[in-house]
Amino acid sequence: MPIKHLPLEAQPREKLLQRGAASLSDAELLAILLRTGIQGKSVLQMAQELLEIPGKSAAGATGFDGIAGLLHASPQDLARVKGLGPAKRAEIIAVLELARRAMAQRLRERTVLDSPQAVRHYVQLRLGALAHEVFAVLFLDVQHRMIAMDEMFQGSLSQASVYPREVVKRALHHQASAVVLAHNHPSGAVQPSRADEVLTQTLKSALALVDVRVLDHIIVAQGQALSMAEQGLV
Repeated sequence: MPIKHLPLEAQPREKLLQRGAASLSDAELLAILLRTGIQGKSVLQMAQELLEIPGKSAAGATGFDGIAGLLHASPQDLARVKGLGPAKRAEIIAVLELARRAMAQRLRERTVLDSPQAVRHYVQLRLGALAHEVFAVLFLDVQHRMIAMDEMFQGSLSQASVYPREVVKRALHHQASAVVLAHNHPSGAVQPSRADEVLTQTLKSALALVDVRVLDHIIVAQGQALSMAEQGLV
């Protein structure tokens, strides 16, 4: 049923304005962003199918396994979906970038120790959906506010492929007082490996020589994040 045929109070935009955004389902929020459906499919139906778990979608539909999966989809993935033209794709990508920038601003304005969950969310937004492994470092000032997040190494991460000297040089460049290490596991599992533990301790020792503390090492996958500090491994 087209949205315009629904009772006014059940239409997503009107519902949002009257009851607030929290009252809407993921599909209703996405329908507001998409605005229009395609021939034979309402915008709400299209939104629901985009959020389906892959393999369980209706025939001909492309699912991204929830709102997080959709927002982490690459432009190429989005381009393969019938009905997602350049304007709709640009809006979805822009929403994700706005979320990243909003979180980055928050981390620059207040100490990361006040919002560890925000740090995990930010790293997850930056790295969680990447198909290849990336090692990044959040550099923090003396008040533990974020100065920058630099993606430093790519590929299979180990003590041999992540160079402590380069991390130390970048920390000195940013005049950082502390860092949060971060990397992703494209496999989807966030449990740290023995190599992750060894790498963390190696970098911790190297950075201590220039009086830079390692506060945490965050491992992310799509929809998941783990703090090694909370596991007692930093």
